Amino acid sequence: MYATLTDEDRAALTGAVRDFATARLAPNAGQWDAEKHFPIDTLQEAGELGLGGIYVREDVGGAGLSRLDAAAIFEELAKGDTTIAAYISIHNMVAWMIDEFGDQEQRERWLPGLVAMTDLGSYCLTEPGAGSDAAAITTSARREGDEYVLNGTKQFISGAGSSAVYVVMARTGAPGSRGISAIVVPAETPGLTFGPNEKKMGWNAQPTRQVIFEDVRVPVGNRLGEEGDGFGIAMKGLNGGRVNMGACSLGGAQWALDKATAYVHERETFGAPLASNQSIVFALADMETDLQAARALLQRAATKMDEKAADVASACALAKRFATDAGFRVANEALQLHGGYGYLHEYGIERVVRDLRVHQILEGTNEIMKLIVGRELLAGAR
Repeated sequence: MYATLTDEDRAALTGAVRDFATARLAPNAGQWDAEKHFPIDTLQEAGELGLGGIYVREDVGGAGLSRLDAAAIFEELAKGDTTIAAYISIHNMVAWMIDEFGDQEQRERWLPGLVAMTDLGSYCLTEPGAGSDAAAITTSARREGDEYVLNGTKQFISGAGSSAVYVVMARTGAPGSRGISAIVVPAETPGLTFGPNEKKMGWNAQPTRQVIFEDVRVPVGNRLGEEGDGFGIAMKGLNGGRVNMGACSLGGAQWALDKATAYVHERETFGAPLASNQSIVFALADMETDLQAARALLQRAATKMDEKAADVASACALAKRFATDAGFRVANEALQLHGGYGYLHEYGIERVVRDLRVHQILEGTNEIMKLIVGRELLAGAR
């Protein structure tokens, strides 16, 4: 499924993404954050580069790249704008779910627009009363003949109100994980509405809304896989989402570290550059070590995804937890090294700190990541 890239091809790919992030994302990131602007036109430019279907198969226009390549791509995107990089990750999760679990007709119907990012995608799992306990969702999809009738509310949905395609986890059977199915709901479906755009600490350049279903009717043919497959589809999607979000944290933190490294050379205090202070040198060394370790763990997890390793869920959870914790810690330390200037919007550091904080919560909180890793460890010791 995946294209095999030479080292030269991989360098060219990441270079092209870096150029896009530098030219189209970074100069606008502060303004988009301040104005809460979702740059749909820029996302379509990303689609022209193949970033709307990074690991979607090539027969429907996808790039067919590996998860290892994707991790490098999201790191580069996040250096330009952490919020937009994170949305592109979520969009790619939606596209991958349709590519991996949809039939040929579903793939041909929805993926060309998603790959081009002329159609945007949203992933609908979390509910007001079901976050970490995803198997407890109550949004229902009742079968009536050749249709499902959906009722319920999804919470914290990125892209909601702007997306054309919603992959919805809904209950088609009994309580628990085996009663959940994955259903595609197009934006124009009657009964589909949205709550107001949430006021958030960060991620201001992408909308976050409730998605509300009131007697929403879709054909049974919009279901991905079989009835009851939805929870498994959701968890497999989240494995990739966790690696991608870790890579977004890594990219944002690397940008902040680069800024801090330059700043301590320029800034003088008590008659000498900050960089001459040993405590500053030690802080930078710790930050660099954290990011190198995070990158290695993310690459390890991405490789296990490509190889379909048995312990992929644990590897992705471990990498996500470490990379998002390290990313926030490094960005916050970069703000501290900037002193009062780090607190100013124009420097960009405070925006990255705000954006990275949520990465420790979404795609499974880092406490849930610890549970996954710890339980896997204990199971292997039996």
